[in-house]
Amino acid sequence: MRRAARFAPALILVGLALTGPYLAPHSIDAPVTMPYDAPGTAPLGGDQLGRDVLSRLLAGGQELLLTSVVIALVVTVVAAFLGALAALRPTVGRIIDRAADTAMLLPTVLALLLVALSWPGGGRYALIAAAVVTGVPYAVRVVSGAAAPIAASGYVEAAAAGGEHLWHLIWRELLPNLRATCLNLFGLRFVAAVYIVATAGFLEIGPQPPEANWALMIRENGAGILLNPWAVIAPSLAIGALTVAVQFAADALAPRPGRAT
Repeated sequence: MRRAARFAPALILVGLALTGPYLAPHSIDAPVTMPYDAPGTAPLGGDQLGRDVLSRLLAGGQELLLTSVVIALVVTVVAAFLGALAALRPTVGRIIDRAADTAMLLPTVLALLLVALSWPGGGRYALIAAAVVTGVPYAVRVVSGAAAPIAASGYVEAAAAGGEHLWHLIWRELLPNLRATCLNLFGLRFVAAVYIVATAGFLEIGPQPPEANWALMIRENGAGILLNPWAVIAPSLAIGALTVAVQFAADALAPRPGRAT
């Protein structure tokens, strides 16, 4: 029951983000009130063009959610494979670790700008590529550290001595014992992905106006925050609530000693 309660916020917010575009009472790009109008005619007021803030809020989370999930999933899967490989093959592991250490020197925002300049029409694919490239190095170091003691355990060494293939050792011996690490890592990478996607939206890398996007809403309506603060506060709260809820859900899925799974 307690575990289910930790899933509920994530399920509700994810459901709202996915179905929000179909629940919006008004078009996302049609003015319905005065610019920065306070709540009244529109429940959350109007944005800088008089568009309904509530409609844009409902429509603005779907892409952020899906893009962040793809980034977190790709980063976790790639890091799990490379981390397990690094633990089983120390020579390869040293190369992977040094490459990861070097890649971590690249700031995320700089990577976003570099990708945006070199791939101007890339859109969300360029954003995903930049987020994966900057996210995998951190994740690999986490997984390889957790996988090292498992790779040195007796049953893995026995399987290796018995001639089991490398893929079998990774897939059947290491990864099942790294489930808690990978689930927690997915939650952390989702939070990081939301941060990256929101930052890209704030910098107008990826989604472009007049598209409804929570990060774009914050940027677009910052100048009128004193007139209608809900145009900025509502998408900010939505981003924060979504990241915390998904993190709680991922943590609830991770097995704990003494907790039934």
